[in-house]
Amino acid sequence: MNQNLPAHRASQEAAKASSGELTIESCEKFLAFEARLLDEARFDDWLGLFLPDAKYWVPSEPHQESPYDTVSLMYDDRRLLETRVRRLASPRIYSQEPRSRTSRIVTNVTIEDQSPKVCIVRSKFMMIEFRRNEQRIFGGTYQHHLAGTENKIQIALKRVDLVNCDMPMDGLVVPF
Repeated sequence: MNQNLPAHRASQEAAKASSGELTIESCEKFLAFEARLLDEARFDDWLGLFLPDAKYWVPSEPHQESPYDTVSLMYDDRRLLETRVRRLASPRIYSQEPRSRTSRIVTNVTIEDQSPKVCIVRSKFMMIEFRRNEQRIFGGTYQHHLAGTENKIQIALKRVDLVNCDMPMDGLVVPF
């Protein structure tokens, strides 16, 4: 049974999750919607959540203050995110043969800082990835810099602080 929503229901859900108003409730709905897009491998739709000048950052050290001081697990601008999404959509991405199945939980959502059109949202997450009879569990803290624009919420920065960011990891292909 396909658990994905029909396209019209998914767009209704997106509209509810992205009204543009930056309240704790709208931010929680937005983060849940983002997690759903990723779990359903709807990477083009996920990419649409990012502003044109957005960044996606996964530090390689606990409490890393800058992506410029040391190497990061991932540090993508919008162009690199687009490349990542294109690769994930390709039938020739051998690192995803067979495709990963994922499930995410996002919880403990708080607004850390806020101005009328921008807020910093902190949350905890757990992602389970299953591929080739192996299950990996990732957990940590998300920090989203969200912008309320024209009746929708968009991501200016997504920072993913993994609990185990400084341990050796096999290929990280699926976005957190």
